[in-house]
Amino acid sequence: MVDDKHKVAGNGTGSDDSRAAPSPNLPPGHSATLPAPHSLRDDSPPLYGVMAEFATPSELVAAARASYAAGYRRVNGYSPFPIEELWEAIGFHGTGLPLIVLIGGILGGLGGFLLQYYLSVIYYPLNVGGKPLNSWPSFIPITFECTILVAALSAVFGMLALNKLPQPYHPVFNAPNFDLATRDSFFLVIEASDKKYRHDEVLALLKSLNAKDVIDVEV
Repeated sequence: MVDDKHKVAGNGTGSDDSRAAPSPNLPPGHSATLPAPHSLRDDSPPLYGVMAEFATPSELVAAARASYAAGYRRVNGYSPFPIEELWEAIGFHGTGLPLIVLIGGILGGLGGFLLQYYLSVIYYPLNVGGKPLNSWPSFIPITFECTILVAALSAVFGMLALNKLPQPYHPVFNAPNFDLATRDSFFLVIEASDKKYRHDEVLALLKSLNAKDVIDVEV
């Protein structure tokens, strides 16, 4: 038989609730509610994505195609040598580098020609053997050289910019076996920034693709 004095005030059920207990300083019929315990803090570092390791390039390409077919677009592949099928498998169908080189070449050619025109016609005109001041055939060599020079520089710096180089640090360097990417292993990463990214779903997908190992990559 339960004594009414031992019932928790406020609910009248007699159940033992650690969050509501009678207090001697409160009037009868009132209870003091204890604050909810603080939730555990998650101090784990944020994830860059999930990485899967494969033994052969064909397995890597097949996994990349399966990931792309599943709707993932933030996918990167790493291999010891170029794999043309991998570019298409992850949805990389083109680059803006040719356009950058074309624009650089046009600007270089125009700049070289206009510089000579300004010097010969406007800034310091000279009458050489009665030739016209705007003697454009003599401008061709320098115009050509400026075109090649600026186009080449645009190619170099455009390549570095598109590849986000120099990049002394990258999250994939945190993966234990990633150094094998320069030797005999192949890796596929689905980034956490993908709109469709769900950690458990990505893990399940990569594990189902005959991967040697699947790990989380920390930022």
